[in-house]
Amino acid sequence: MLFIVLSGIITSCLLVPFGKFFKSKWSAAFSILPILLFSYFASFIPSVMEGKVWFESYKWVPSLNINFDFRLDGLSLLFSLLITGIGSFIFIYASSYLKGHQYIDRFYGYLCLFMSAMLGVVLSDNILLLFVFWELTSISSFFLIGFNNDSNESRKSALTALGITGLGGFFLLAGLILLSQIAGTYSVQQLILQADQIRGHNLYPLVLGLIFIAAFTKSAQFPFHFWLPGAMKAPTPVSAYLHSATMVKAGIFLLARFTPVLGGTPEWSYTLMIVGGITMLYAAIHSLFRTDLKGVLAYSTISALGILTFLIGLGTEAALIAASTFILVHALYKAALFLITGIIDHETGTRDLTKLSGLRSVLFPVFIAGLLAALSSAGLPLSFGFIGKDLIYEATLHADQKIALYLTIAVVLTNVCLVAAGFLAGIKPFTGKLPPRFEKIHLPYKSMWIPPLTLAILGFVFGCFPGVIGDYIISTTVRAVAGTAVDFHLKIWHGFNTVLILSLVTLATGTGLYYVNTPDHKKMAFVRRFNWISPHNIFNKLSDGFVSFSNWYSATMHNGFLRSYLLKIIIFAEALLLYELIIGGPIYIDYSKLSSISVYEAVNVFILMAAVMLTLRTSSRLTAVVGTSVIGYAICLMFVFYSAPDLAITQFTIDTLTVVLFVFVLFNLPPFLNFSTNNSRTITRDAFVAITFGAILSVIAIKVLQVPTVIETSEFYGKYAYTLAKGKNVVNVILVDFRGFDTMFEIVVLSIAALGVYSLLKLRLKSSERE
Repeated sequence: MLFIVLSGIITSCLLVPFGKFFKSKWSAAFSILPILLFSYFASFIPSVMEGKVWFESYKWVPSLNINFDFRLDGLSLLFSLLITGIGSFIFIYASSYLKGHQYIDRFYGYLCLFMSAMLGVVLSDNILLLFVFWELTSISSFFLIGFNNDSNESRKSALTALGITGLGGFFLLAGLILLSQIAGTYSVQQLILQADQIRGHNLYPLVLGLIFIAAFTKSAQFPFHFWLPGAMKAPTPVSAYLHSATMVKAGIFLLARFTPVLGGTPEWSYTLMIVGGITMLYAAIHSLFRTDLKGVLAYSTISALGILTFLIGLGTEAALIAASTFILVHALYKAALFLITGIIDHETGTRDLTKLSGLRSVLFPVFIAGLLAALSSAGLPLSFGFIGKDLIYEATLHADQKIALYLTIAVVLTNVCLVAAGFLAGIKPFTGKLPPRFEKIHLPYKSMWIPPLTLAILGFVFGCFPGVIGDYIISTTVRAVAGTAVDFHLKIWHGFNTVLILSLVTLATGTGLYYVNTPDHKKMAFVRRFNWISPHNIFNKLSDGFVSFSNWYSATMHNGFLRSYLLKIIIFAEALLLYELIIGGPIYIDYSKLSSISVYEAVNVFILMAAVMLTLRTSSRLTAVVGTSVIGYAICLMFVFYSAPDLAITQFTIDTLTVVLFVFVLFNLPPFLNFSTNNSRTITRDAFVAITFGAILSVIAIKVLQVPTVIETSEFYGKYAYTLAKGKNVVNVILVDFRGFDTMFEIVVLSIAALGVYSLLKLRLKSSERE
């Protein structure tokens, strides 16, 4: 199974050296991969139907208990079949849609990478492995959405999608780590077994919130939904794949997978029901105002995702059956409608509903596909969509009696809008009179119109024979989500009851709304008046605010002046040290442990302070160098006074060498510049910071004297310096043996710095380069 999951990534990598051979008619050969993968997963249907769960594990990072653990049950099987099955049609469709495109090999590379990432998400049993593939879906979708990288809108949409889903990925990682800390395992199967312990933990609400944010951002739930309409800038095959069966369904999969772990609590149920309910109503209404075909499909997709989130939150057996069925229902008709939209755009050059009409006379097979997909979306009897809507109403009607009526009303209103939206996308462009400019349009390649027609027909085949798909696929999915076997059978006819009446009312009302709701740009203009309160606008405002803050921070903290960096570093060090001194308690000084101050020590300190003042006040570089050297020599005398002649000799040598180098370097430099910052206020500030720093270090030095000396380390070095390192000078042995690597890298750093300085001294620029 590891090779199966990684096959897309391997293919994507192989396209780097060999992709140029597939830019011609051979691009259709890429569809072989998803077809073979679909056949592979389809072979598991009988065994999974019998209740068997396939598990495979491969070592990856055993020390951290992170392995390639894959688990194939009913839920992962449904998504795997959707990813590879819909993917097969997308791969075939794209071979004609992008025929002749100079980057078609790159496109298939991104698509293969994305397919592997999605398979990894739905098959992972290790939650950290799931996160890795989750992030890979965000990255690969970024490349797919921004495939037309010469378009500013495509690049912006790709960045927005990556920003929102990447933010969700960050929260997902935090939630999964907390979850593993609570349960002590990374295995999803083990998490399910410890569900009661997890739900009873005090970190459960935090984990729930983090997982919710991840799922909501990926599945475009309100208020994170706005990235999905923007993602429509991608080529149509990308839109069809990402928004019908893969990318946006990843969040739904996450909620379904963790339902046995985190579900069953009021926090879980009410949050999902509220967010899903708001999303499905908000997006369904918005879809009626759109005049762009992709815009209509985008908002209807968001609404469908809201319905799925709502049903998972409802959490009853009926709701889980409805959700599992609707996942397949939506994938079939939405993929077909997206592909049809791509054909219309490809042939007419527009997706504007106010300009499209009468295309059935020139694109008749495409019209049939659009009609069937729209009717399945509307829930016409004998379609799979009809069974899906019936199950949704069944779930809401049998919910808690206190809220059942309100839930049903919300779902009915949503579905009424979706019926009209489906007709707008699947029927409206083909009805009416054909404009003269479209009379020369011809039917595209069969590889473009056969995939949507097949998907649309499947929507009615499954509707006429629901028992097959229900027993083989849906039942196993429900069992995986619910944790127990649920006895049910999908049927065409459930009798004349409330559910049927609601379905017929929905279909009739939605059809009426379709005829009343004529696409008009004025409606879009009206909606744009409220953009100032839209989540997208709020997000942009926050983004602009963050950019402004970043600019201010960079200008303040990283202004390019060395003196500014040093000042900030010293102030931070002072604050940190002062904080440690305060929390460390009062400081007691035992004056008996302090040696008396001799005359030569006092004179040496006086000389040192005079040299400091001279260095600070002089306007001559050479005088400043001399003053600095006096400071160094005074410190050398300090070492001599306190019996450290080796340090004194080292300090003396370094100071002398430094003075000589400074004189050589400074001799040819121009005079000082009179910066405006050299005023009394700046001098006072710097003096205060310097004196404070010196005072804090003095206090620390005095406090150190009061701490009992721990000599274990000194004894170790003294004992083994000669026996292990064959050296009698303990300090030198520490530097070159016990801290040998540290010293080596210090030498390397100094060598690099020396080479850099030497290169700058030898640099000879032309006059044009100086400018």
